[in-house]
Amino acid sequence: MEKREELYRGKAKSVYKTDDADRLILLFRNDTSAFDGKRIEQLDRKGMVNNKFNAFIMQKLEAAGIPTQFDKLLADNEVLVKKLDMIPVECVVRNYAAGSLVKRLGVEEGMKLNPYTFELFLKDDAKGDPFINESHVVAFGWGTAEQLAKMKELSLKVNVVLTQLFDDAGLLLVDFKLEFGVFSDGSIVLGDEFSPDGCRLWDKDTRKKMDKDRFRQGLGDVIEAYEEVANRLGVPL
Repeated sequence: MEKREELYRGKAKSVYKTDDADRLILLFRNDTSAFDGKRIEQLDRKGMVNNKFNAFIMQKLEAAGIPTQFDKLLADNEVLVKKLDMIPVECVVRNYAAGSLVKRLGVEEGMKLNPYTFELFLKDDAKGDPFINESHVVAFGWGTAEQLAKMKELSLKVNVVLTQLFDDAGLLLVDFKLEFGVFSDGSIVLGDEFSPDGCRLWDKDTRKKMDKDRFRQGLGDVIEAYEEVANRLGVPL
């Protein structure tokens, strides 16, 4: 597989063309950002940890029948993926109250949500990734009702699979965001990444935060926490 020119440079990953029209290479960088990119720092080993963590999770989801963008690891910080036409909508599943939900509704952090909640956000840093609903998505042409239904179905299936996976590792899957795209055959496929950058994970007994909130809130030991989660899951680093 030949790596060609850079197509896109995001806050933490770079996307490269390949000699296959249906495949891309993602480069996981050590860049760490928060607050819609307003704070950016370099954290040693982060690209490697997130790349291998993501590969592990995506393969678990594939085994559970969830189509993902993942193809294969190429290097410590590179992965081969399917090329998707990304839908600019973030699907967020929440099992416990945290983050923006606490700020919006004034509820207590850590409150168990029964049942879980499912939310949509427009992926747009300049606008602060605003909270939207299904009508907005269809009316503005960001996706179809059928695509949204499939995205929700897959998001909830991911929640079932990963809640159990993390529970077995002594962790609470507090919440997470997913992004989806359309593959060349028209199917809806889970894209982007699943790592501690895009979810909240707490120790089941102590409620210690083991995710990107350690960076956002200045708690320190960010990568050490990511590595502990990986080790509990059995991710080969």
